[in-house]
Amino acid sequence: MESLTVAMAKGRIANQAIKLLETAGILFSDFDEKSRKLIFTDEERSVKLIFVKAVDVPTYVELGAADIGVIGKDVMLEDPKDVYELLDLGIGKCKLSVAGFPGENLVNSSQLTVASKYPSLAKMHFNQKGIRTEIIKLNGSVELAPLIGMADVIVDIVETGATLKENGLVVLETIAEVSARLIVNKASFAIKTERIQNFIADVKTGLEVYS
Repeated sequence: MESLTVAMAKGRIANQAIKLLETAGILFSDFDEKSRKLIFTDEERSVKLIFVKAVDVPTYVELGAADIGVIGKDVMLEDPKDVYELLDLGIGKCKLSVAGFPGENLVNSSQLTVASKYPSLAKMHFNQKGIRTEIIKLNGSVELAPLIGMADVIVDIVETGATLKENGLVVLETIAEVSARLIVNKASFAIKTERIQNFIADVKTGLEVYS
């Protein structure tokens, strides 16, 4: 059986994805989320799991270092890669949203300062509304930007909204629904077609049980 290399980032989505794979019969008995190991192999030694930074998953897949990747749709939207997106895994569900102080009037705004980990998506969203923007790229604690007057609004992933609420912010509008997707390297799909299709079929079976 041809082996497959699957790339993903450690964290909540990875933990859910591994449980999903286990439901599909692909077992990583030596996996420990607290481990610093970056490579794990399933019990049948047919699937190799590699852990990389979330933003790097599509790059590993595009360049063929991994056959398959599990990554949030937000990452794919922000920096599209030349890969196949074959399956919505339905895990890691959240929303890419514009957030700010209650009563912030986006409709009548002509210019906004926007802080975000997603500068391209933020720029595109407000351009479509005809609103000029100054985009500030931040990698963390984005909610802080409006609180200290650095930005009018933020564009960020919102799951429960608890962090926004604790900081006096609210969702002003939703840009996109986000979940984890299964992406595939184009050359791998041509060379390992049957193996990848079987893998996807197993995952779909697992999804039926997992959900």
